[in-house]
Amino acid sequence: MQTKLQRSGLKVVVLGTGGTIAGTAQSPADNVHYSAAQIGVQQLLDAVPALAGESLEAEQVAQLDSKDMDYDVWLKLAQRIEFHLRRDDVAGVVVTHGTDTLEETAYFLQRVLAPRKPVVFTAAMRPSNAMLRDGPQNLFDAVGVARIDAAQGVVAVLAGAVHGALDVRKVHSYRVDAFGSGDAGVLGRIEEGQFRRLRDWP
Repeated sequence: MQTKLQRSGLKVVVLGTGGTIAGTAQSPADNVHYSAAQIGVQQLLDAVPALAGESLEAEQVAQLDSKDMDYDVWLKLAQRIEFHLRRDDVAGVVVTHGTDTLEETAYFLQRVLAPRKPVVFTAAMRPSNAMLRDGPQNLFDAVGVARIDAAQGVVAVLAGAVHGALDVRKVHSYRVDAFGSGDAGVLGRIEEGQFRRLRDWP
């Protein structure tokens, strides 16, 4: 089943927590030696020209390397997501996150919230100032998935793949397609502005 990703309609709230997607390196050619969580979520959005004019709202929930994620941040993130999902003017929530603990945070939120609207995690394997950074495309795709009418539950959008929160795993330490969903397989794929769903939403 294919669905065109809509770029208008209700608001999407983007919650920032830091991570590599918000990191910077001294050299744009260095994808390894960088500092995570250096720029804010609004700056991430401003760096994606294709999102200009979109109905978006940004909020910085935390600013950390995701290896330092803890229960206090999880609780705060869950509370902010629940607050925004209750709003009638919000289609869904996007969470920018580091890759080291993305799967744990996504699993936790699916279990405690089981949201009827989409909560879409996204991240990057390269810092925000890399020559071939993956963050902007991942963020653009995540906003599109958050607008799908039938979408629900916690998912992760990375490298064109949409993973369910209960299945997503980080399987590589460096490649931009660093995440998989094991034997369950991905929920779907994003291909040139179209979402091709392969399994049911969480």
